[in-house]
Amino acid sequence: MPKHIVCLTFDFDGISGFIARGQDSAGWRSRGEFGPRVGAPRLLALFKKYGISTSWYVPGHTIESFPEAVARVVEAGHEIGHHGWTHRPPASLSRELEESELVRGNDAIKKISGRYARGYRSPSWDLSPHSVDLMLKHGFDYDSSMMGNDYSPYFARGHDHITIEHRAEFGRLSPLVEMPIHWSTDDSPHFEFMRMETSLRQGLQNAGDVGDNWIQDFHYMRQMVDWGVLTYTCHPFIIGRGHRMMMLEKLIQQIIEAGGIFQRVDETVNEFRSRAA
Repeated sequence: MPKHIVCLTFDFDGISGFIARGQDSAGWRSRGEFGPRVGAPRLLALFKKYGISTSWYVPGHTIESFPEAVARVVEAGHEIGHHGWTHRPPASLSRELEESELVRGNDAIKKISGRYARGYRSPSWDLSPHSVDLMLKHGFDYDSSMMGNDYSPYFARGHDHITIEHRAEFGRLSPLVEMPIHWSTDDSPHFEFMRMETSLRQGLQNAGDVGDNWIQDFHYMRQMVDWGVLTYTCHPFIIGRGHRMMMLEKLIQQIIEAGGIFQRVDETVNEFRSRAA
């Protein structure tokens, strides 16, 4: 029987993403504070209205800086996944520091939720050569940082050997499930205005246009596969603005009307594993 799953996911960065990039003035920090103080409560109310369970990837820094906001996500029954301790990409860290961030972040998650995270999502979606091994070492069941598919989970590889001078040597598949994502279904590049000394991201796109793209991705999945998963990635400090919240609610309504099923990512990983067995 056909089944088309939608995973609504949220990178609950708080202020950690800004300060990790050195954007630590009061103005930059206030943008991040909007997430736990305003955006997250709006999102939780919306999901309660529609009876939807979602997955939130939370840096340890956010958990310890805004514990009440994160606790409300836990109490509402949503999944808490790992998103680093800081918001520094693993590819920028040594193996030792990457492992330290995994451990420290997971300790914060267990403290607030009562259990370690099953899933990991890399800050900036930029894994290191050590990431898969470290996730397996520390008991993670899945990752959601790569873009090798759009509607089907797959098993992540480790130990690729890639150079420009020779053909790619791909490593073996690991037991780690990859739940693919993509920038096109992430709210940040579409909406977030970023003006820095040497670069400008315009953002600020029309929410209706973005919503139309997103629902068309869902309809295409229905046409192409009998069983599929589409993952949207949002940030409470971005999607939590009024007109974007209205777009998100309209998207939810359209997906429900089209027969889509909303699930947490960890639940969907379980389903994928049972189908792959």
